[in-house]
Amino acid sequence: MGRAHEVRAASMAKTAARKSKIYSRFGKELYIAAKAGVPDPEMNLALRRKIQEAKSNQVPADVIQRAIDKAKGGADDNYSSARYEGLGPGDASIIIDCLTDNTNRSLTGIKTAFNKCNGCKLVGQGSVSFNYEEVGMFKFAYEDEEAMLEMFMEHDLDALDMSVEDGVMTIKTAFADFGKTQDALETFIPGVEFDQCEVTMLPNEYCTIDDEEAKAQWNRLLEMLDDVDDVNRVYHNVVE
Repeated sequence: MGRAHEVRAASMAKTAARKSKIYSRFGKELYIAAKAGVPDPEMNLALRRKIQEAKSNQVPADVIQRAIDKAKGGADDNYSSARYEGLGPGDASIIIDCLTDNTNRSLTGIKTAFNKCNGCKLVGQGSVSFNYEEVGMFKFAYEDEEAMLEMFMEHDLDALDMSVEDGVMTIKTAFADFGKTQDALETFIPGVEFDQCEVTMLPNEYCTIDDEEAKAQWNRLLEMLDDVDDVNRVYHNVVE
Protein backbone atom coordinates (compact mmCIF):
# COMPACT_ATOMS: atom_id res chain seq x y z
CA MET A 1 0.00 0.00 0.00
CA GLY A 2 2.98 2.26 0.60
CA ARG A 3 3.29 5.98 1.14
CA ALA A 4 -0.08 6.94 -0.40
CA HIS A 5 -1.88 4.73 2.09
CA GLU A 6 0.06 6.26 5.01
CA VAL A 7 -0.79 9.80 3.89
CA ARG A 8 -4.45 8.88 3.45
CA ALA A 9 -4.57 7.21 6.87
CA ALA A 10 -2.93 10.22 8.52
CA SER A 11 -5.38 12.57 6.84
CA MET A 12 -8.34 10.47 7.97
CA ALA A 13 -7.01 10.38 11.54
CA LYS A 14 -6.59 14.15 11.54
CA THR A 15 -10.13 14.65 10.23
CA ALA A 16 -11.51 12.28 12.87
CA ALA A 17 -9.63 14.13 15.61
CA ARG A 18 -10.99 17.47 14.38
CA LYS A 19 -14.55 16.13 14.39
CA SER A 20 -14.07 14.70 17.87
CA LYS A 21 -12.91 18.09 19.10
CA ILE A 22 -15.96 19.84 17.61
CA TYR A 23 -18.32 17.24 19.10
CA SER A 24 -16.69 17.61 22.52
CA ARG A 25 -16.93 21.39 22.35
CA PHE A 26 -20.61 21.41 21.49
CA GLY A 27 -21.29 18.61 23.96
CA LYS A 28 -20.14 20.91 26.75
CA GLU A 29 -21.96 23.97 25.40
CA LEU A 30 -25.21 22.07 24.88
CA TYR A 31 -24.99 20.54 28.34
CA ILE A 32 -24.44 23.97 29.91
CA ALA A 33 -27.37 25.48 27.97
CA ALA A 34 -29.66 22.58 28.90
CA LYS A 35 -28.53 22.60 32.53
CA ALA A 36 -29.09 26.35 32.85
CA GLY A 37 -32.80 25.99 32.09
CA VAL A 38 -35.32 23.35 31.08
CA PRO A 39 -33.56 20.65 28.99
CA ASP A 40 -36.15 21.05 26.23
CA PRO A 41 -35.42 23.27 23.20
CA GLU A 42 -39.11 24.14 22.91
CA MET A 43 -38.96 25.76 26.34
CA ASN A 44 -35.30 26.82 26.46
CA LEU A 45 -34.40 29.50 23.94
CA ALA A 46 -30.66 29.37 24.64
CA LEU A 47 -30.65 25.63 24.11
CA ARG A 48 -32.59 25.93 20.86
CA ARG A 49 -30.10 28.45 19.54
CA LYS A 50 -27.16 26.28 20.57
CA ILE A 51 -28.69 23.26 18.83
CA GLN A 52 -29.00 25.27 15.60
CA GLU A 53 -25.36 26.33 15.91
CA ALA A 54 -24.31 22.72 16.51
CA LYS A 55 -26.23 21.57 13.43
CA SER A 56 -24.53 24.25 11.31
CA ASN A 57 -21.22 22.69 12.39
CA GLN A 58 -22.40 19.22 11.27
CA VAL A 59 -22.69 17.88 14.82
CA PRO A 60 -24.73 14.65 14.62
CA ALA A 61 -28.15 14.44 16.21
CA ASP A 62 -27.04 11.68 18.60
CA VAL A 63 -24.25 13.87 19.99
CA ILE A 64 -26.75 16.69 20.56
CA GLN A 65 -29.24 14.34 22.22
CA ARG A 66 -26.61 12.81 24.50
CA ALA A 67 -25.69 16.23 25.86
CA ILE A 68 -29.35 17.05 26.54
CA ASP A 69 -29.95 13.64 28.12
CA LYS A 70 -26.93 14.18 30.34
CA ALA A 71 -28.51 17.39 31.66
CA LYS A 72 -31.86 15.63 32.07
CA GLY A 73 -30.15 12.89 34.05
CA GLY A 74 -29.03 15.35 36.69
CA ALA A 75 -25.29 15.19 36.01
CA ASP A 76 -23.42 17.63 38.23
CA ASP A 77 -20.50 18.50 35.92
CA ASN A 78 -19.59 22.16 36.43
CA TYR A 79 -17.72 24.04 33.73
CA SER A 80 -16.33 27.54 34.01
CA SER A 81 -15.07 29.73 31.19
CA ALA A 82 -11.55 31.10 30.97
CA ARG A 83 -10.00 33.30 28.32
CA TYR A 84 -6.31 33.53 27.48
CA GLU A 85 -4.64 35.91 25.03
CA GLY A 86 -1.33 35.70 23.26
CA LEU A 87 0.98 37.08 20.62
CA GLY A 88 2.84 35.29 17.86
CA PRO A 89 5.42 36.19 15.21
CA GLY A 90 5.12 39.66 13.71
CA ASP A 91 1.64 41.06 14.23
CA ALA A 92 0.02 37.70 14.97
CA SER A 93 -2.44 37.61 17.87
CA ILE A 94 -4.64 34.91 19.32
CA ILE A 95 -7.54 34.47 21.75
CA ILE A 96 -8.19 31.11 23.42
CA ASP A 97 -11.51 30.43 25.14
CA CYS A 98 -11.70 27.43 27.46
CA LEU A 99 -14.56 25.56 29.09
CA THR A 100 -13.12 23.62 31.98
CA ASP A 101 -13.86 21.93 35.26
CA ASN A 102 -10.26 22.54 36.37
CA THR A 103 -8.79 25.97 35.60
CA ASN A 104 -5.32 24.96 36.83
CA ARG A 105 -5.25 22.13 34.30
CA SER A 106 -6.37 24.34 31.44
CA LEU A 107 -3.83 27.06 32.29
CA THR A 108 -1.04 24.49 32.45
CA GLY A 109 -1.99 23.16 29.03
CA ILE A 110 -2.08 26.65 27.51
CA LYS A 111 1.25 27.67 29.08
CA THR A 112 2.93 24.49 27.87
CA ALA A 113 1.83 25.13 24.29
CA PHE A 114 3.17 28.69 24.30
CA ASN A 115 6.42 27.76 26.02
CA LYS A 116 7.19 25.15 23.37
CA CYS A 117 6.65 27.51 20.41
CA ASN A 118 9.36 30.09 19.73
CA GLY A 119 8.12 33.61 19.11
CA CYS A 120 4.79 32.99 20.86
CA LYS A 121 3.90 34.29 24.30
CA LEU A 122 0.94 34.71 26.64
CA VAL A 123 -0.08 38.27 27.50
CA GLY A 124 -2.48 39.84 29.95
CA GLN A 125 -6.23 39.79 29.49
CA GLY A 126 -7.38 42.61 27.24
CA SER A 127 -4.01 42.99 25.53
CA VAL A 128 -5.33 41.31 22.38
CA SER A 129 -9.13 41.22 22.63
CA PHE A 130 -9.43 45.02 22.45
CA ASN A 131 -8.55 44.68 18.77
CA TYR A 132 -11.26 42.08 18.06
CA GLU A 133 -14.99 42.47 17.55
CA GLU A 134 -17.54 40.00 18.93
CA VAL A 135 -20.21 39.50 16.28
CA GLY A 136 -22.92 37.12 15.15
CA MET A 137 -22.37 35.36 11.83
CA PHE A 138 -25.03 33.68 9.70
CA LYS A 139 -24.61 31.90 6.38
CA PHE A 140 -27.48 30.17 4.55
CA ALA A 141 -29.01 29.61 1.14
CA TYR A 142 -30.91 32.77 0.15
CA GLU A 143 -30.51 35.34 -2.63
CA ASP A 144 -33.01 38.18 -2.18
CA GLU A 145 -30.92 40.82 -0.43
CA GLU A 146 -33.64 43.49 -0.81
CA ALA A 147 -36.27 41.33 0.91
CA MET A 148 -33.81 40.51 3.68
CA LEU A 149 -33.03 44.18 4.27
CA GLU A 150 -36.76 44.90 4.52
CA MET A 151 -37.13 42.11 7.07
CA PHE A 152 -34.29 43.56 9.13
CA MET A 153 -35.92 46.97 9.13
CA GLU A 154 -39.29 45.51 10.15
CA HIS A 155 -37.69 43.77 13.12
CA ASP A 156 -35.52 46.76 14.03
CA LEU A 157 -32.34 44.74 13.45
CA ASP A 158 -29.01 46.09 12.28
CA ALA A 159 -26.86 44.15 9.81
CA LEU A 160 -23.23 45.16 10.08
CA ASP A 161 -22.61 43.47 6.76
CA MET A 162 -24.70 41.51 4.25
CA SER A 163 -23.60 39.85 1.02
CA VAL A 164 -24.71 37.17 -1.43
CA GLU A 165 -22.40 34.89 -3.39
CA ASP A 166 -23.39 31.83 -5.43
CA GLY A 167 -26.83 31.73 -3.87
CA VAL A 168 -25.51 31.88 -0.30
CA MET A 169 -26.17 34.88 1.94
CA THR A 170 -23.76 35.91 4.67
CA ILE A 171 -24.88 38.29 7.41
CA LYS A 172 -22.80 39.83 10.18
CA THR A 173 -24.66 41.32 13.14
CA ALA A 174 -23.79 42.99 16.42
CA PHE A 175 -23.31 40.50 19.26
CA ALA A 176 -26.33 41.96 21.09
CA ASP A 177 -28.55 41.21 18.06
CA PHE A 178 -27.45 37.61 17.54
CA GLY A 179 -30.40 35.90 19.25
CA LYS A 180 -33.01 38.26 17.85
CA THR A 181 -31.59 37.85 14.36
CA GLN A 182 -31.63 34.07 14.56
CA ASP A 183 -35.26 34.09 15.71
CA ALA A 184 -36.22 36.51 12.91
CA LEU A 185 -34.45 34.44 10.24
CA GLU A 186 -36.10 31.21 11.39
CA THR A 187 -39.50 32.91 11.19
CA PHE A 188 -38.78 34.62 7.86
CA ILE A 189 -37.42 31.45 6.22
CA PRO A 190 -39.26 28.46 7.77
CA GLY A 191 -36.97 25.43 7.96
CA VAL A 192 -33.84 27.45 7.18
CA GLU A 193 -30.66 25.41 7.46
CA PHE A 194 -27.64 27.46 8.46
CA ASP A 195 -24.19 26.76 7.07
CA GLN A 196 -22.94 29.08 9.79
CA CYS A 197 -24.77 30.29 12.87
CA GLU A 198 -22.52 31.41 15.68
CA VAL A 199 -21.06 34.16 17.79
CA THR A 200 -17.41 34.68 16.90
CA MET A 201 -14.50 37.07 17.43
CA LEU A 202 -13.24 38.84 14.31
CA PRO A 203 -9.96 40.77 14.31
CA ASN A 204 -9.99 44.38 13.18
CA GLU A 205 -6.73 43.76 11.31
CA TYR A 206 -5.33 40.61 9.68
CA CYS A 207 -1.71 39.70 9.04
CA THR A 208 0.45 37.08 7.30
CA ILE A 209 3.56 35.28 8.51
CA ASP A 210 6.09 35.16 5.69
CA ASP A 211 9.08 33.63 7.48
CA GLU A 212 8.86 29.84 7.11
CA GLU A 213 10.34 29.02 10.51
CA ALA A 214 8.07 31.52 12.26
CA LYS A 215 5.08 30.10 10.35
CA ALA A 216 6.04 26.59 11.45
CA GLN A 217 6.13 27.70 15.10
CA TRP A 218 2.75 29.41 14.75
CA ASN A 219 1.18 26.32 13.18
CA ARG A 220 2.71 24.21 15.93
CA LEU A 221 1.07 26.46 18.52
CA LEU A 222 -2.34 26.04 16.85
CA GLU A 223 -1.92 22.26 16.76
CA MET A 224 -0.84 22.07 20.39
CA LEU A 225 -3.75 24.23 21.52
CA ASP A 226 -6.10 22.00 19.56
CA ASP A 227 -4.80 19.05 21.59
CA VAL A 228 -5.71 20.72 24.90
CA ASP A 229 -9.04 19.19 25.89
CA ASP A 230 -10.22 22.29 27.75
CA VAL A 231 -9.72 24.60 24.76
CA ASN A 232 -13.16 25.40 23.40
CA ARG A 233 -12.57 28.02 20.70
CA VAL A 234 -9.57 29.74 19.17
CA TYR A 235 -9.61 33.04 17.29
CA HIS A 236 -6.61 34.62 15.56
CA ASN A 237 -5.74 37.20 12.92
CA VAL A 238 -3.34 35.19 10.72
CA VAL A 239 -4.27 34.42 7.13
CA GLU A 240 -2.37 32.15 4.74
